[in-house]
Formats: sequence, structure tokens, C-alpha cells
Amino acid sequence: MTFRSGLVSVVGRPNTGKSTLVNALIGEKVAITSSRPQTTRHVIRGVVHRPDGQLVLVDTPGLHKPRTLLGQRLNDEVRHALTDVDAIAVTLPANEAVGPGDRRITAEAAMKKAPKIAVVTKADLVGADQMLQHLASVATLAEQHGFTWDEVVPVSALTGGQLDLLVDLLIGLLPEGEPFFPDDQVTDEPLDVRVAELIREAALEGVRDELPHSLAVVVDEIVPREDRPDGRPLTDVRATVFVERSSQKAIVIGHQGSRLRDVGKTARRDIEQLIGIPVFLDLHVKVAKDWQRDPKQLRRLGFD
Repeated sequence: MTFRSGLVSVVGRPNTGKSTLVNALIGEKVAITSSRPQTTRHVIRGVVHRPDGQLVLVDTPGLHKPRTLLGQRLNDEVRHALTDVDAIAVTLPANEAVGPGDRRITAEAAMKKAPKIAVVTKADLVGADQMLQHLASVATLAEQHGFTWDEVVPVSALTGGQLDLLVDLLIGLLPEGEPFFPDDQVTDEPLDVRVAELIREAALEGVRDELPHSLAVVVDEIVPREDRPDGRPLTDVRATVFVERSSQKAIVIGHQGSRLRDVGKTARRDIEQLIGIPVFLDLHVKVAKDWQRDPKQLRRLGFD
């Protein structure tokens, strides 16, 4: 049997379902998801293992019009992720008309020689007539940028519709080669980064519109608790949630700490599921004034 392996960049404007799609294809949560746009803040590699190939999916931030230095850095990450890959998957949600953001990312993809697949996400949200209209718009989108899609695949990460077909098509575009990762590895994300993202995901739920972009999380420590009884391990996780203003800090903490406790409860559950060991999660909230616009603050928070 021919074995194929390679990298596929999953790109699109914000909120097109990139991370949800990547998680569904891998069968495990490697990227956090939220209804908030621009949830993904760095490139995440997730690995799909098959007998005939290994597909490394490169999940990217949504390409957008940047308003801050952070936004510029995220766009730079997207553009970098389009280079040196074996194929490009552009996500175009079926329930939304093709717009300027879709044209922007398609123009970026058009400049690359790699094969290009249009992945029409959220197919479960539309009927047959709307889907046909959308597929016509997607085909026209490529023509306007001087190319033809190698494949156009409607999928649903929610129902699993056509996900296997998408993996088949993507692996078929990869070169022959040895696997990049061991069979039991689904991402190359460091543990502290994955934990920080789970905390940020929990903190994103239910906050006001202006706050999500101001949230950042840094894990300060992940250490096993010493002197625990045999068979009863415990891991201490200490992390800091950063916001840009004191008023935002009050929102994250909530009345008498109620909201921060809810964030901690949700995040602790997810972290325990990730590492398989009970966790004591110690969360603190600090203000890093206007960190999205400050190069020094960005470096401190891991956005080099």
C-alpha cells in the first residue's frame, strides 16, 4: 500500500468553523472553539492517522482586517502557514454568503502553487437549494482569482457528514512519504499551551463583545503535588488570565469571584480530561494595559 504524508493548511476568515472542523477530523479536541470570532490565536498542528497516510492539519487564525499589532501578527501567521504545505483547504460556511473576507483569503491562496480545496462548512444548516447557490458562488470565487478548485466538498463537523470523504481527498493530494508523528500523537502543541487555551476557552463563554480579544492566558506552573497517597495523584496548575483594563478584570472575576470560580470549574474539568489526572487549578487575573498594541507585552504573553 502506498503511504502518503504531508501538511494541509486550513484557512478562512474568522468564524468559518476551522477549529471545529480540525477537531472533528482528528477525533479529539486539539483546538479550542467559541462562537467569538478570532478565537484561534496561533497555528495549531493536528494529526489524522490513517492506514494509508498521515494528514497534518495546520489550523490557523482567521484572516481579518487588523486593528491592533496582535491582529497584524495573527495575519502574518496565516500567510506563513500558506507556504511550504502540500495542499490548502479554504473554509467557506454554507450558511453565509461569500463576502470580502472570503475573497481576501482566496486571493492569498491563489498566489500559492499548492492544490486548493474549498471546504463548505456547516452544511447541516442549509437546504438543498441554498447549498446549490452557495456552491455556484464558491466556484465563481475561484474563477475571479484565476484558478479552479481541485475539489469542492460540503461537510458538517456537527453530524460528520462527508468528513471521511474530505480526508480521502486530502490524503490523495499528499506526496508519498513516511509519517511525521508517532501513531499516538495528535498534536505537537506543548502541554502548557494546551492548558492555557482550555482556560481561555472557559473564560470566553458569556463575556461581553469587547472583552474576548482582550483575554490572554499564561500557565505559570504545572507540577505534580508531592507527598500524595499511592494511587491518588494530583497536579497543581497555576495560571494567570490577563486583560487590558481594570473594568475587564472585574468582569472576569465577577461578583464576589463567582464568574472566576465558574471559569475554573469548567477549565479544571477539561484539563483533567486532557492529562488524565485530578487537578487543583489556581487562577489569578491581572491587568496588562493595552497588551494587544504593545510589542513588549505581546512577547511576554507568547506572541513573538
